[in-house]
Amino acid sequence: MKELIKKLTETHSPSGREHQIREVILSELEGFIDGYEVDKLGNLIVWKKGSSDKKVLFDAHMDEIGVVVTNIDDNGFLRVDMVGGVSPYTILQSKLRFGNIIGIVGVEGETGSDMVSNIKNLSFDKLYVDIGAKSKEEAEKLCPIGTFGTFDGYFIEQGDYYISKSIDDRIGCAVIIELFKKLKNPKNSVYGVFAVQEEVGLVGATVAGYNIDPDVAIAIDVTAAGDTPKGYKRVPMKLGNGACIKVKDNASISDKKIIDTLKDLAEKNNIPYQMEVLIFGGTDARGYQHTKAGIPSATVSIATRYIHTPNEMVHKKDVEATIDLLLKYAEEGL
Repeated sequence: MKELIKKLTETHSPSGREHQIREVILSELEGFIDGYEVDKLGNLIVWKKGSSDKKVLFDAHMDEIGVVVTNIDDNGFLRVDMVGGVSPYTILQSKLRFGNIIGIVGVEGETGSDMVSNIKNLSFDKLYVDIGAKSKEEAEKLCPIGTFGTFDGYFIEQGDYYISKSIDDRIGCAVIIELFKKLKNPKNSVYGVFAVQEEVGLVGATVAGYNIDPDVAIAIDVTAAGDTPKGYKRVPMKLGNGACIKVKDNASISDKKIIDTLKDLAEKNNIPYQMEVLIFGGTDARGYQHTKAGIPSATVSIATRYIHTPNEMVHKKDVEATIDLLLKYAEEGL
């Protein structure tokens, strides 16, 4: 599992440029699926047929947040904009990767007071990216306008924790991959969707389920944790307390029948779980709720610290509990 998560998180594929991570996922699933397709938007859809006429869809988005080059000045410094929810404070003085090119993010400031003011009121207008180019012409050859970049992070296993960039939502991708590897003779047909462009508006999920028309859809994603010093007061999720069964977030309300079934399966099989009510955010579940005449949908989350940074953190036991719970749902949930 560790090597799988490392491979997934260290692959660089921001929203709209998911081809690299799609190939990695497909190679991991070889021999464990009955078939697959890549739809017109780039979603990877895999399946394993069951004996019943019921269909369960599990979704995890395979894109990650990033940046895109918007302009280049005469001295070869890049200007960028966010692709997904990237804070200027998060990327300041961090490393960004543009293919084989590494850039360092700096902030403008002609004087000390300018620097203090710009950092206090930081925006992408005040940031630049230094790729070591000596001129605009050199920079244009290395990173032309329109080039996408991601955090240049790497995977760490530390005690009971996994730390990396793009845990959101490569950890969900890892869960679905492991589920298919463990799934032997499912009663229900199981579909896995590795969706594109979630970070820019749940784009892939709004179409991925259309032809499948599943009986239920469950998104697997990360969620905020409130267990750090002076963490979110209204967020009860904690690392190490099990899979998070989402009740609602700002984008969707989970189907009650799915929630009740997940809780029953967790309790019957001694799988640790916690209830999630998120006061912001959203997942691909909303996309499936809007598909055709509507698909009953829910989300199972993994509590994560430092979301949308180069160093997102999850607990091993929560990942394992999520796999166990979804495997039971795939086998018995309908």
